[in-house]
Amino acid sequence: MSNFGDTGAVLIAGGAGYIGSHVNRVLAGRGRATVVYDNLSRGHREFLRWGEFEEGDLGDTGRLREVFRKHRIGSVMHFAAFTYVGESVEDPLAYYDNNVANTVNLLGVMREFGARDFIFSSTAAIFGNPDVVPVKEEHPRRPINPYGRSKLMIEDILGDCSAAYGLRSVCLRYFNAAGADPAAEIGEWHEPETHLVPLVLDAAIGARDNVQIYGTDYDTPDGTCVRDYIHVMDLAEAHFQALAYLRSGGETNAFNLGNGRGFSVREVIEAARSVTGKEIRAVEAPRRPGDPAVLVADSGKAMKVLGWSPRYNSLEGIVETAWAWRRKMKAG
Repeated sequence: MSNFGDTGAVLIAGGAGYIGSHVNRVLAGRGRATVVYDNLSRGHREFLRWGEFEEGDLGDTGRLREVFRKHRIGSVMHFAAFTYVGESVEDPLAYYDNNVANTVNLLGVMREFGARDFIFSSTAAIFGNPDVVPVKEEHPRRPINPYGRSKLMIEDILGDCSAAYGLRSVCLRYFNAAGADPAAEIGEWHEPETHLVPLVLDAAIGARDNVQIYGTDYDTPDGTCVRDYIHVMDLAEAHFQALAYLRSGGETNAFNLGNGRGFSVREVIEAARSVTGKEIRAVEAPRRPGDPAVLVADSGKAMKVLGWSPRYNSLEGIVETAWAWRRKMKAG
C-alpha cells in the first residue's frame, strides 16, 4: 500500500473505547496525525494516550464542525456505537438514535468539509444466523437484533453515499474481538463486561465467582457455541490497511475480519486455565436467545485486497495479552 501523503488528520470517533484506542495507537505509531472525538460515556480518559483529543458527541453537529475546521480532517474512522445486543433489544430507539442518526450527522459534516474516506466499525451481527460457515462477505445479511440492524442500516447508507457523493468507505465486519495491546498500556474494559475472554479472566483473578456457559447442547463438537476470536491489534492493523486502500484510490468495499478458525466456549475456558494457572469455575446455564451455534469468518477477501493477515492466530496468544492487561488493571 502506498504512503498516505498529506491528506489531513484522521478523526477517530469513539477513540477512547476498546477497539478505537488500539487503532489510535497503531496509527500514531506509524506517524499519522490522529484526533480522537469521544463523549467519554463509554470510553476511558485513560486510553487517550496518542494524538489529540476533542470531547464531543456525534449528536452535536456544531461541535463536529468546529473539530473538522480546527484539525483539517481528511478521513474518519467510526467506532462510536452502542454494542450490547441485549440492551438493543430492551431499548432499540437508543441504538437507532446513537448508531444510525448520529452516524448520519457525522457523514453530513464529512460531506460539508470534503472528507472523502470513511472506515466503519461493522460487525458479524449483520449476518444473523449463518447458513454457511465460514461466512463470506456475500452471505445474506439478516440481523436478528436491533444492534445488528443498526449496523446494517449504516452499511446500506454508506453505499448510497458512495454512489451519490463519491464518499468512499470500507466496512470492516469484526467477528469476536479479543486480547489487548501487548505492552498492556490499553486493553478491553467495558462496563458492564459481557465478552467471554474478560469474563473468564475476571473469574481467574477472583473478581467474579465463576463464568457461565450459556448452552451446552449446540450442534458443535463439545456442545458449546463456537466463535472466531480476532486479536484487537490485528483489527487495528486492518484499519490501517483499509485507510491506505482508500487513500490509494480503492473503491467502497466491505471485508470480514476473523482468524478463520472457531473456538468453543469450553476451549476458551481451557485456554484461560492454561495461561493463568487458575482453576476457573464454570457454571452451565441455559442458551441465550439468538446465539448462533457457530460463527466463523472467511477473511480471504481482506487478505487478497488489503494485504492483511492476522498475526495472533493462537487462542493462548490472544488470552495471554488479555491476561497481562487484566492483571495490570487489578493491580491499579
